[in-house]
Amino acid sequence: MASIARDRGVGATALSATHFLLLYAAMLVAAAGNTALQSVMPAIGREIGIDDFYVAIAYTWSAVLWVVLAPYWAERSDHHGRKLLTMMGVSGFIVSMTLCGLALFGGLHRWIGGALTFSLFAVFRGIYGGLGCATPSATQAYLASKTRRSGRVAALSALSSSFGLGTIIGPAVAPLFVLPLVGLAGPLFAFALIGLVVVFAVALWLPNDRYGRRVGHGAAMSYPSLASPPTGASVTAATQPRRQKRLSWKDPRIRSWITAGVVAGHAQAATLTCIGFFVIDRLHLTAWGSEGPIAIVMMAGAGATLGAQWGLIPRLGLGPRMLILSGSLIAAAGLIGTMLSDDLYGITTGFAAASLGFGFTRPGYTAGASLAVPLAEQGAVAGVITSANGISYVLAPTIGISLYGWNHDLPFIAFAIVLLGLAVAGRKALTD
Repeated sequence: MASIARDRGVGATALSATHFLLLYAAMLVAAAGNTALQSVMPAIGREIGIDDFYVAIAYTWSAVLWVVLAPYWAERSDHHGRKLLTMMGVSGFIVSMTLCGLALFGGLHRWIGGALTFSLFAVFRGIYGGLGCATPSATQAYLASKTRRSGRVAALSALSSSFGLGTIIGPAVAPLFVLPLVGLAGPLFAFALIGLVVVFAVALWLPNDRYGRRVGHGAAMSYPSLASPPTGASVTAATQPRRQKRLSWKDPRIRSWITAGVVAGHAQAATLTCIGFFVIDRLHLTAWGSEGPIAIVMMAGAGATLGAQWGLIPRLGLGPRMLILSGSLIAAAGLIGTMLSDDLYGITTGFAAASLGFGFTRPGYTAGASLAVPLAEQGAVAGVITSANGISYVLAPTIGISLYGWNHDLPFIAFAIVLLGLAVAGRKALTD
């Protein structure tokens, strides 16, 4: 990773390869641990006997704290020392995963009731939302402070790609940690241990930046979820001057783009929340053993999104408007295909197609909003984009799982219709 980053311009940084990899690992572990949870939580909820709705809303509090506090930690990264904040963020992840694992372990063994189990889980997840969101801004700020302006965007892009890689690694390795002694709670303890290794490595080998710091600030990054690599918002914000006029999403220059992003983001977040439960129910799986098929589906979705954003988009040369229109149509077709499938191959293919479409829409509205304002307002618009990305994971999971409770096909039908509506409305509302 360090050699790749250096080829992309990180040679303009004073960081060694080891120091860059430490920052990369801190970002990677948080994203991987988060998506690993998404592949095992449906099985845990079914095993404990808690309603799917409460499994979904257990994530909401964490997402709210992330959206609210990420900008705060991005600002404070300039004042407290970036190494210290990086360690704080990873430590928050470790504590959260450990306590969540203990709560779920107790629930799986019937030591505590299901309602108390998921109440504790929601509270402990709040530690990740409140403190874990410091890691992206702190690592970005550390790298930025060590990098010349000419190479800063490339360096930050290389660092931030860890979020996208983490979304594939998490579901891939989670089933490996479902072990006899710890059961379905195993992945939480495993990622806590991995995080502990990372935080000790950062403490030992990353130089302290508390004194003599150069200018370099962090940016809030949206709540990490399946295949959500940065699309320029966080990187742009981290390379712009800190003090800027606040930009409203209602600004007519960006309103249509942000609205399109929020609509597509809600469709992705809602259906992502339901897909694990859908795999269990459509394939008639028991809770134990379902984490493997769920992980396969999620990995296919993550791979398709990354393939779109890292492979197809640079080669196709589509403008922001066409990315949103084509992405919405592809995602809608994928959701319908997922709903109509009755085997693992069909569900995997359908969800991958939907994720490919979502892989078009997010860069589409990000680029559209960025191009709509001048260079002096890029940091401000990046903040609006980051908020729009994160806000989707506050209400959408609850909406999606509520629809799923009424009918297992309903969230896929409903959001396919929403995406088709976005494609129709976008033809008139969006202009490159």
